[in-house]
Amino acid sequence: MSKDHLKQTFSGMINAISEDPSMAKASMLATVELAEGVKCLANVRDFLLTIDEPAEMGGKNEGMNPVELVLAAMGACQEIGYAFASAVMGIPLKKVKCSLEGNMDLRGLLALDESIPAGYTDISYETTIESDADDETLKKLAAFVEKHCPVLDTIKRPVPVKGKIIARRKGKKTIISE
Repeated sequence: MSKDHLKQTFSGMINAISEDPSMAKASMLATVELAEGVKCLANVRDFLLTIDEPAEMGGKNEGMNPVELVLAAMGACQEIGYAFASAVMGIPLKKVKCSLEGNMDLRGLLALDESIPAGYTDISYETTIESDADDETLKKLAAFVEKHCPVLDTIKRPVPVKGKIIARRKGKKTIISE
């Protein structure tokens, strides 16, 4: 996809939403189902994604595990942000690569110590940008992406999450947790 196409696409969205802010609301949907063992199948739009654990975590290593997906989502979101912002800002961009690392203490996941979180204790990343633009221009680009990356924003800020657990037995559904 060319920079011109990206610029036209995003500029069109910016203009349309500026004229009618009600167009800004968006919902993303995913359905995930346990397939076998710890392997899950996720449906998002027209895509099927296999999510699994490595053998040492009881899986068959047929896909990324959920916490790896978080890192991949953050890296991809950063890179897409650079593609979008550089196209709109007219900044030449040759390549973007984001390397991420998340650290966990498995005692939290395994319920061995309730004071330890089950998820990442920290995430670090390094984004490498190849461009002929000067440092000041790239600093502005990076600041824009850092501020407007949806996945980074979601990870950094508390986001309300609500859910319910439904038990299904003999055709009857019971809400067991909300």
